[in-house]
Amino acid sequence: MNNKEQLNKFFSSFSGTSKVLVIINADPDAIASAMAVKRLLWRKVSEVVITYFNKISRPDNLAMIEYTDSELVPLNKIIKNDFNTFVVVDSQPDHNSVFTEFEYDVIIDHHPLTCDKAKFADIRPEYGACSTIMTEYLKSKKIKPSCKLAAALMLGIKTDTSDFTRQSSLRDIRAFQHLYKFADNNIVTKVERALLSQEDLDFLGTAIKNRKISDNRAFFHAGNITKPDELVVVADFFLAIASVNWSIISGVFENKLIIVLRNDGLRKGAGKTAKEAFAKFGSAGGHKTMARAELDFKLVCKTIGKADKTSLENWVIESIEKAGGKKIE
Repeated sequence: MNNKEQLNKFFSSFSGTSKVLVIINADPDAIASAMAVKRLLWRKVSEVVITYFNKISRPDNLAMIEYTDSELVPLNKIIKNDFNTFVVVDSQPDHNSVFTEFEYDVIIDHHPLTCDKAKFADIRPEYGACSTIMTEYLKSKKIKPSCKLAAALMLGIKTDTSDFTRQSSLRDIRAFQHLYKFADNNIVTKVERALLSQEDLDFLGTAIKNRKISDNRAFFHAGNITKPDELVVVADFFLAIASVNWSIISGVFENKLIIVLRNDGLRKGAGKTAKEAFAKFGSAGGHKTMARAELDFKLVCKTIGKADKTSLENWVIESIEKAGGKKIE
């Protein structure tokens, strides 16, 4: 099915009386994709609101929200009954327990297929970013994106493909080239420069001092944390260490054990490893080179018998080792 046919099916999911809620786990790709949904539905539905449920703390993500005027609304400010149509982008309903609170009319995603229960589902794991799919939608409809929307979509593609060095395709490059003609590149530059806060540097320093390196894999368990995004900062940084081809960073946030995985793309997929190691304790999965798990902390502690920092770190390490991570596929 080509993009025009997909877009026609997408539009058939809405009517002039539709009050649309787009639910995202906010990161650059999800934010940009949700903004594109809002633009596609402009003057076609009664209302479109973008809502998010995760804590946004990374300086670059906050800068993107500010400079692109994405108008996100926290989920705890949303009254579900005010809406009659629900959309999820850059995720699937089983990626997080919060998503299961809604029944979806539309799912658009680029992660491996795990759940497509919706009136319309467009899931393309061969794409490096959901923003690429949305750019193709806009292009198919001959919609010229605003300079802010184009910048947001560029950031979504750049972030999820790590500047086209990870999980990317020619489609992503072509979409980026198309967006470049319309984007305010000052926004892109400002967002990309807003990488670390003072708190992030302190957290990174602690991680460096307390890292464990074993069999070309870097581990760090942070204990209780207040900003889950700091785990991502450390995971990306550790992968730059010479000879390290995996980084596995974990911490406890709001009764969940959060584990962030990165690898160099030459070994067993991070998403598959995360699922094998942790799926029975909560949500786990992702791409070949990047993955995430959010586990029931009480269930994990019940399994290992202890809740101290050392026990949790050892359990994460042992779980990863049992699931593999060395094998080249």
